[in-house]
This record gives sequence, C-alpha cells and structure tokens, in this order.
Amino acid sequence: MFHQHASHHPALPSPERVLTPADYGWDAERERSFAPSRVGGLVPGRVVRAERGQCDVVAETGPVRAVLVPPAATGDRLTPCTGDWVAVLPATASDSAAVVEVLERRTAVVRSTASRTSHGQVLAANVDTVAVTVPLADPLRHGRIERMLALAWNSGATPVVVLTKADLSADPVSAASEVAEVAPGVEVLVTSAATGEGMDVLAAALSGTVVLLGSSGSGKSTLGNRLLGQDLLATGAVRGSDGKGRHTTAWRELLPLPHGGVLLDTPGLRGVGLHEADEGLDQVFAEITELAGDCRFADCAHSAEPGCAVLSAVEDGRLSGRRLDSYHRLLRENAHAASRTDARLRAEMNRQDKQGARLRRAIKQSPNFKA
Repeated sequence: MFHQHASHHPALPSPERVLTPADYGWDAERERSFAPSRVGGLVPGRVVRAERGQCDVVAETGPVRAVLVPPAATGDRLTPCTGDWVAVLPATASDSAAVVEVLERRTAVVRSTASRTSHGQVLAANVDTVAVTVPLADPLRHGRIERMLALAWNSGATPVVVLTKADLSADPVSAASEVAEVAPGVEVLVTSAATGEGMDVLAAALSGTVVLLGSSGSGKSTLGNRLLGQDLLATGAVRGSDGKGRHTTAWRELLPLPHGGVLLDTPGLRGVGLHEADEGLDQVFAEITELAGDCRFADCAHSAEPGCAVLSAVEDGRLSGRRLDSYHRLLRENAHAASRTDARLRAEMNRQDKQGARLRRAIKQSPNFKA
C-alpha cells in the first residue's frame, strides 16, 4: 500500500513559549507512575540529546543540562538515550541538575553494536513510529529494507517505509509496488522533499515520537527539515564517486513537530546488525511464518525437509527464492547474536560464582570464623 500527494506545512510553535515534557509526549499514565518520585523531590524530563556523562533534558521548567549520577550510586540501571524519560534532581545553588533514574521504556530501537559484541546499542527510546527511509535515486536493496524493517518491528513501534527522492526516479509507482512486496503490513509512502510530493500524507501517517532510520544519503535530514518546516537538521550532498552520503547528523536529537509529536533524526546507519530480533523477523517475513504452520514437522528449517510448505511455495512460485534466502540469512545472524548474549551471561555467572567462592574462602580464613 502506497500513496502520492503534495504538501505544505504550518510554522513551528512560537519560539517564545517554553517547551515542557507535555510537548514531548508526557501523558497521564506516566504521571501516575511517577507520583512516588515527586514526593522525593524529583521531576520528570525527556532526554533530547545524550552525551558522555551528561544529557540535555526538557523538564517542567524548560531545558536543562543534567549530569548523570554514577552507576555505582544507583546500582545496575539503564544508560540514558535520546527519547528516554528520566527522573531529574533539580539544580541547587551548589549542585547541577542530575539524572538519577531512567524510567521504563515502552519501546526501543536496538541494533547489534558495531563491534559485534553481545550488547545491543539503543538508537532511540520510547518511539511510536519508525520511518525507514529508502532513496529512489539508488537501486532498491531488498535485503537492506527487510533488515531495517526487522529492526523497526522488533522495537515495538509502528514501521513506515518512506521512499525519498521520488523526483529522481523514472517510475516511483513501480518502485513502491516492488517495495510493498517485501514489506507486508507496512505502509509505503512515495515522497520528494524537493517538490513536496507526498509530504501531507507522510505527516498524517506519522504519530507520537517519530524516528528516521536510513543509510547516509537516503535523504533523512532533508525529509526531517521539510516535516519540521525549518532547516534545523544539517544536510549534505551525496558523493558522486560512490553514491554514498556523508554523515551530516552526528548525534541523535529530539525536536517538536509542528503538526504534533516529536522527531528524532539519527546518524546514517552503515551497518544494521540484528539484536534479539525474533519478533521483528516474524513480522517482516509474515508469509513465511504463516506457511510454516503447514509444514509436516514443527521444527522444520525450510531447507530440505520433506513436507515443507515453505519450499513448496517457492517451487510453485507463491514465494520468491530470494525472500527465503534473505530469511535464512537474517535468522542465522540473529541466532549468532543470541549465542553471543548467552555466552556473555554464562561468563557473568561464572564470574559471580568465582567471586562468591573467593568471598567464602576469605570468611573461612578470618580469625573470627567459627565452623
């Protein structure tokens, strides 16, 4: 399903008005759960930009720069990310404002880290809509679209595929139909920030906190500026030598949208590793998941088993071989990421066991120890 339309946009709210958490999505449910923290003198805020050791937060009194309380002081807790709701201890005459707690995340966009360790990297928190940007100026890469959608679905947010740079495409309608084939259940929108094509429909499709995900040069920041109604996001030209874009967004930042909600632009993603994305893969490859229910064996791997409904669908043309190959490839990657996590957990348990054993030995060696 895809749409094409033209657009215009209202201006942003008056800059004289101080923005509060309500402008960034604070709601009655969060207020109720936060009530006990207010008794302790804390106030809620949303992280609009996170850096090492500190972050910019929109609190009830307006924007504040807050330091992070060291983890040792609060125990094991989440590290703030752009989009997080946090509990802030207001500044005093002698101390800066401080983030003392990260509130529970409703959703989170998480990818495998660039180092391929067992830990995932949170790209955005408490997101309602994930806009996967795909430039029509370049050849479509189905596998990458599927990978990005798995990331989006797994976050718990609603994905939307935004085809950008339609003015540079010979046949954007055919391209949209092609993308719709690899994005079941996802709205596919054709847009051009240069001409305004499709921007009204896109604005209507985006709700709540919206994160733009895509590779460098996919037109994310230009699209974001069009939605914002102002050139607030840095943009750059695509290199002619290889068709790749430069990283014009160096960090993740949250900005209010004129039609309601907030926008989170992200740096271009060169690599998108999956991290515990089982649910996302089931959504992206919904037709394979449905076919698998008719396989003879419950644990069918859809590779060479007799009575495999998925392989039968490939043979009679109902399912493309490329889709099944992509499914297998992403499943293997996701399983490998899960095995790294399991290995890390086993190593952590072994470390704790060894620490416990050392502690018991130290107690027994104590002169006050009595058997």
